[in-house]
Amino acid sequence: MAVDGFRPEIWSAAILTNLNNEIVYPALCNRDYEGDISRAGDTVHITSIGAVSSRAYTELTTISWDEVADSQTDLNIDQKRYFALKVDDVEVKQALPFLDEAAREAAYSLRDNADSVVSAAMYTAVNNGANDLGAFTADISDNTAYKLLVDLRTTLDRDNCPSDNRWVVIPPELEGALLQDNRFVDASASGSTDPLRNGFIGRAAGFNIHKSNQTPDPTASTYAVIAGHPTATTFAQQILETEALRLQDFFGDGVRGLHVFGVKVVRPTCLAMASVTVQA
Repeated sequence: MAVDGFRPEIWSAAILTNLNNEIVYPALCNRDYEGDISRAGDTVHITSIGAVSSRAYTELTTISWDEVADSQTDLNIDQKRYFALKVDDVEVKQALPFLDEAAREAAYSLRDNADSVVSAAMYTAVNNGANDLGAFTADISDNTAYKLLVDLRTTLDRDNCPSDNRWVVIPPELEGALLQDNRFVDASASGSTDPLRNGFIGRAAGFNIHKSNQTPDPTASTYAVIAGHPTATTFAQQILETEALRLQDFFGDGVRGLHVFGVKVVRPTCLAMASVTVQA
């Protein structure tokens, strides 16, 4: 075969590595249940423990006991996406070095789909809810883009969302507005040795700021800017199959793979959103 050097486990690892380095929204989720999936259609049962009360204590009095209350939600591995490449026998010599580059290209294609699905799930969870700040105009001329970050931060503070590792995802248009404000710390000053990984561009107002073209845009020129914390959403993915095979009805070989994943917003109070229009 033209792809005799193909190793499924190496290809799967290469695709996942490239995918994890490029995705934005899935990288901002927790991955606590990723090891629990083995095939498309799996369901991971997530158990959450309810709040535990504290009470004032008086010596020599009877204390009160709370029962452990738990609830269960399901993470469905219901998203499936494949890639399939073929190599003509006539072009076999030229095709031999293609494997590494093809793995990167496959990951780029899978990335856009995963980003879109996860951002849509977050948007659905927070849209029109208590943490939806509604319409917001970011005017480049008066630095209101930074005010948006402060308002999102305050909303998360009110819901006792953890302050470490908070993130916000913005479209390129809003990055342009932030770059006009000297309070925005860009990626070159952030101390990161890999500033472009997962769309990371810098820090401001307590957020790791990421840029994505998959920011939800429910109406023309209006972007759903979502902020949050990794505890809000869980994400799990696997490259289930990568295989090389001799093709029928074609003089050549094929390489194909199947990517499966699922996403679930489990703590929507750790998400906040505004519908942003950028104005020059």
